[in-house]
Amino acid sequence: MKNLVAITLLTVLTTGSAFAGTRDNDDTCDVKVGPAATLLLPYFEVDLQNPAGRTTLFTITNVSRLSQIAHVTVWTDWSFPVLDFNIFLTGYDVQGISLRQVLVQGIVAQNNGTGPTTAQSPLGSLSAGFTANPNFAGGGASINCAKQPGQINLTLLAAVRSALTTGIYNTGGSLTCATPVGGVHANAIGYVTIDVASNCSLLMPTDPTYYTSSILFDNVLIGDYQQLGPQPAETSAPGPFDAAGNPMVHIRAVPEGGPAGGDLVATGLPYTFYDRYTPATNRTADRRQPLPSTFAARFIEGGTSSFATNLTIWRESLGVGSCADVQSNRVMNVAEILRFDEHENVYTLAPCTSLCISPQPTLLPAASSTDTSSGIGGFLSSADVGGWLYMNLNNGGSTAYSVTHDLGGVRTVITGLGSKSDLAPLGSGTIGPRPSQNWVTATIFGSLGANRLSTEFDAASLGNGCSPAVASGAAIGPAGGMPVCPSGDLGCVPGVAPFTGTNVNPPP
Repeated sequence: MKNLVAITLLTVLTTGSAFAGTRDNDDTCDVKVGPAATLLLPYFEVDLQNPAGRTTLFTITNVSRLSQIAHVTVWTDWSFPVLDFNIFLTGYDVQGISLRQVLVQGIVAQNNGTGPTTAQSPLGSLSAGFTANPNFAGGGASINCAKQPGQINLTLLAAVRSALTTGIYNTGGSLTCATPVGGVHANAIGYVTIDVASNCSLLMPTDPTYYTSSILFDNVLIGDYQQLGPQPAETSAPGPFDAAGNPMVHIRAVPEGGPAGGDLVATGLPYTFYDRYTPATNRTADRRQPLPSTFAARFIEGGTSSFATNLTIWRESLGVGSCADVQSNRVMNVAEILRFDEHENVYTLAPCTSLCISPQPTLLPAASSTDTSSGIGGFLSSADVGGWLYMNLNNGGSTAYSVTHDLGGVRTVITGLGSKSDLAPLGSGTIGPRPSQNWVTATIFGSLGANRLSTEFDAASLGNGCSPAVASGAAIGPAGGMPVCPSGDLGCVPGVAPFTGTNVNPPP
């Protein structure tokens, strides 16, 4: 009997320990290319005048048998939303979108739009019914997708084109902004977000109601994009490359699933992708993974094939997406950018002072495209034609940001400079700035004889969205420090020199 009791107790303790160490499905801050609840196209460029000019295409795929609603939002390069529309996807559906077709012709997907009808969205033999998704509004009766327009209103379209090229947004109604909402460009420039939703609404992610009535949490979307003939911004040296493509940024909901308005569902994430837009009463309402702030990417400038490298950089903005605060996203601070050549020599530029009034290597907007020869991270003085860039893109923080600490099931939400608000009981947590979110892709291109070559890839993140902020001038390396002593290894002691690194993310 004693042995039986001991075995039973050991089983309970082992089971309890294993359960305590487990997490919800995909409960991590590491962003991977996998089915997601939000897709981010970090940068687009469209020549609105020349049909054969630069443009951006993207594709959304529903990898589940249930129908899904993809809510697409188009943002300026200063992070102001100017257009949204919905794509109804049947089970296993795939939909390609041409941003030139959207912005020039005003056509979304196809002339008759997308919706829960065979004419708009054919239903495959392995797909569930049009309204079989249990998370659709009203059990499918209130999705309001039957009248999704295939053609965008021409007055609105003109305002959108103006906002993406001149920064002037004037719809002739309440959405008109008195000050610019984006930069001045020859082409339309911005970024796109795509969320799973419960209904076909026209709510923007900047509206708190979006998180209580529309946005969903099923990780079911994958997506990719192609940039055709883009010209790297801020330079006149290298010519355009023919094309490049990459997966979109796949941002998962953690935990996954549930209906819209799941305000009481806790998440282990310290903050979320849409953090600054969510209601003050529940800052983690969207439950989407946050993005990193530190990156590393290789570059080539010159050589026998005259290669060049272009960086597209997406950055989390400072305000809440209103006409009043969008100006702060014109030139946001960058903590640090360093350039290493192939002989480990390091270069940088002095941080821009408050007198800077135009984009500089240390002041970048929410979405940008920059050739590395423009001086980002300094200029090489050696004979090397390549190396790598270290980019700490933290913008220094905003009072609109918040951070949540999960303290044994008691959530503490820290908003702005330390005020707390939540639906759950408040605990005690560490108040401090969190790093801003960012994403970087690099395109290396050039010519080899008559062949024009290009490749695009995501920069390597040196941490994830749960990693704490890295100070300018701090030692460069992966988040957590090194070397690391694994817990339970009798040959070293965690935290005792030289094993001062950690593989556990502390609260930001």
